Amino acid sequence: MDNEDIEIKLILDAIKLKHGYDFTNYAYASMKRRIKKIMEDSRFKSVSEMLPLIIHDIDFFNLFLRNISVNVTEMFRDPQFFLSIRNTVIPYLRTYPFIKIWAAGVSTGEEIYSLAIILKEEGIGDNFVLYATDFNDSVLEIAQKGIYPASEMKLNTANYQNSGGKESFAKYFHADYNSVIFDSSLRKNIVFANHNLVTDGVFGEMNMIICRNVLIYFNRTLQDYVLELFSKSLRINGFLCLGTKESIEFSTSSSLYEPIDKITRIFKKKRDFVSLGNKDSGDKSSEDIDYKDKELEDIHYGAY
Repeated sequence: MDNEDIEIKLILDAIKLKHGYDFTNYAYASMKRRIKKIMEDSRFKSVSEMLPLIIHDIDFFNLFLRNISVNVTEMFRDPQFFLSIRNTVIPYLRTYPFIKIWAAGVSTGEEIYSLAIILKEEGIGDNFVLYATDFNDSVLEIAQKGIYPASEMKLNTANYQNSGGKESFAKYFHADYNSVIFDSSLRKNIVFANHNLVTDGVFGEMNMIICRNVLIYFNRTLQDYVLELFSKSLRINGFLCLGTKESIEFSTSSSLYEPIDKITRIFKKKRDFVSLGNKDSGDKSSEDIDYKDKELEDIHYGAY
């Protein structure tokens, strides 16, 4: 192991010990690139120079955390994915009296507002709750406000139209100088919350889980663990929506699902969860994963 790799390991260990964020099972090559970019942008000469600041300077750590996470998103990104949800998944969800959807790794929130618009247009009414989670409080704050640059609306409008939009996209936001704010009615059924897929617990009885462009940054061990977590959170006949970049094909959870759309990687859970953990490898088993997010459940049952 060369010196730089040792320094990166020390950084990741320090983050886990001091702040509780565990990046040790993220794909190493990608993590190394991001850490080196933060080092260069901050004009440090070595990775190890950042270590005291990560431990002692909370402002620097928050900046580091914002930059270490990948927050590339847009409204109705990959329109075919949202078109498939609209045409393939929503007809099933409509048969339930109440729908619970978990969008994991929502970043700055464009995806969750896209989902809220689809549910509104497909006549679901108020009979749903969207749990929008991310481990990064900075991006969650942006998501909660629902304020985005006006310069992005041309692309977002095209995406909306290509995803089967039924209205004028401008109906859903109000322009204010160089920004737009999305209508508060879209936020009414959304619960924003900090949740770390690596360390936090499962949500129970979801009808649909969406997690796109997240698993690609994990190594195989962590991918299997997170897919196990999703499987535990999803009810039978619920939908796991991963998008074109990711799949469950070689995961330990693959036998639980049948493909609904092979291109956009939407799967339907066909049978109940069975413990898939491997204690010998240090992974958590299903018995080790418990319902830590009671606060979110309380919000749901208290408000709806």
